Amino acid sequence: MAIYHFSMKIIGRGGKSRHGPSAVAAAAYRSGTKIKNEWSGITADYSRKKGVVYSEIMLPANAPASFYDRAILWNSVEMCEKRRDSQLARDIEVSLPKELPLSEHKKIMQDYCSQFVDAGMCVDFNIHDKGDGNPHCHIMLTIRALDENGKWIPKSREEFILDENGERVRGPNGRWKSRKVNTVDWNSRENAEKWRASWADTVNRYLEKNGFEERIDHRSNADRGLEEIPSIHMGPAACAMEKKGIRTERGDINRKIREANRVLMEIRKKINGLKEWISVLHEVMKEITEKDNSPALSDLMLQYLEIERQRVEKYSGMFQLKHYAEMATEVMETLDRLNDEGICTLADLEAALSDVKGKTDSVRQNLLTKEKRMKELQKLIERGEQYQENDLFHRAFTGIKWKKQKEAYELGHSAELTLWNTANRFLHAKGISPADLPEQIAKWQEELNTLSEAHDLEYSDLKQYREKVKELDKIHRQVTKALAPEPEQSARKKQNMEL
Repeated sequence: MAIYHFSMKIIGRGGKSRHGPSAVAAAAYRSGTKIKNEWSGITADYSRKKGVVYSEIMLPANAPASFYDRAILWNSVEMCEKRRDSQLARDIEVSLPKELPLSEHKKIMQDYCSQFVDAGMCVDFNIHDKGDGNPHCHIMLTIRALDENGKWIPKSREEFILDENGERVRGPNGRWKSRKVNTVDWNSRENAEKWRASWADTVNRYLEKNGFEERIDHRSNADRGLEEIPSIHMGPAACAMEKKGIRTERGDINRKIREANRVLMEIRKKINGLKEWISVLHEVMKEITEKDNSPALSDLMLQYLEIERQRVEKYSGMFQLKHYAEMATEVMETLDRLNDEGICTLADLEAALSDVKGKTDSVRQNLLTKEKRMKELQKLIERGEQYQENDLFHRAFTGIKWKKQKEAYELGHSAELTLWNTANRFLHAKGISPADLPEQIAKWQEELNTLSEAHDLEYSDLKQYREKVKELDKIHRQVTKALAPEPEQSARKKQNMEL
């Protein structure tokens, strides 16, 4: 079925190295081509990459025609940026509906990306499909705008601060006060939300056009009013291991989440149905009797038993005895449970349902809190181990003094160095010292194990509440039958009255 996946990030040079990540390398990888970076002199060769099924560049009217050449476009971006930590491009990754063929995927992407072109961005999108049921697309967008002559303009400009009379204001140092203003609003949060919603709208439009009922939704579970616990992102490495039958910690967490969600949904559905039934039943009983609108459940159980006895009168005597014995046992067990729970009337039954719902909601909140922390711990452990596993490559890289040797080493170990840079930025943002990693990872893993065990215990409680709701649902069926006999029974009673 179609799923919603939309991730957005900035591609920058990053780090202190002149030869760090680049827009050229990203474009080469996503398109499966070979491109030389004129800024760094490094050639990115991904011409052997498989799974790139379609590539296209879309340009605004004021862009040079030469930008239809991927190498010229992204080298122009690279050469325009002078800083070593410059932001080069915006990268969006989306999942394509596997129900639709490649021909429709192309139309979806052209339709969706037209909004970026209309805003003045250059677009480079590449559709990937390895035939594994995960078609997706990478969209690279330029961050700078072009002027009417096709030249890159500054990302921001200085604007003088004016007073209420429209006059410039001097600061304490005697200089005119000013502020930096972006020349375009492409980095605004409002745009990001608009693009996320637009992706869902575009895909849904094509699904409907092709006769599919499936739809995707860009909103979170909370925004959609869903109580399901969100699963964690698996990542390519964990997905690959799971496909080979190798269990991963991330996979185990997701399996727990899915099972808990299934039980929560089952309980919620039954409780809502029972509450609705009870509210209707109160009205029915008001019509049946004026004495008590909360009848004794024991009387209704016995009435149910009598109806079952009459229902099998047409069968053999042996079958009647066997069936009646089974029904009597079932009713006695129900009455025993009701007695143990102190449930005597419909009002008591309604209170029992409210109690189970309250406990289930409490478990759900606890699970949400634990799952959130488990996801945080999982990411901390993953980034910490990523740093440790690739630190040797980074040390070796920084220790090389000769430029050509350094470039050759980086080209041969780009994956390891990229992983190290990613982990290093993450740990730095969290204020975690690499020197403390061994001790920290051990603490995170211990906390994760503790939370996982607590999760298992609460899931056991959840299953007990499910069994409790099943028992109450059985009472519901029996009471319903007692109050509304089968059409066959009603017809037979009417026939006996006529005789």
